[in-house]
Amino acid sequence: MRILRFLLISFLCIIFKAQTLFADEAKMSKGLEIFNETAGCAACHVLKAAGSEGNIGPNLDTVEGLNYDTVMDIVTHGLGVMPAFGEDEILTKEEIDIVSFYVSNSVSK
Repeated sequence: MRILRFLLISFLCIIFKAQTLFADEAKMSKGLEIFNETAGCAACHVLKAAGSEGNIGPNLDTVEGLNYDTVMDIVTHGLGVMPAFGEDEILTKEEIDIVSFYVSNSVSK
């Protein structure tokens, strides 16, 4: 009985992990689309994972401490010449979440 319970719990954990991986993959794909097309981040920023070679904003692959919260704040409120994509309603909150997830998980480490 314990073995059966153990196997059932293990199976459920594997299924949950697989669902999470597929969800993250879909979010990364959508984030790439937002980065390159919807928001046009690629026009200003270098990000190797996105194949972008912009030269106006910082090279995102070399910015220290670039994590989800930092990206989310900068994309939402802007910084320097970068527009406030959230405050100016250029992107929805969901799009900001997705592109922030994408950038923070794509930067060269």
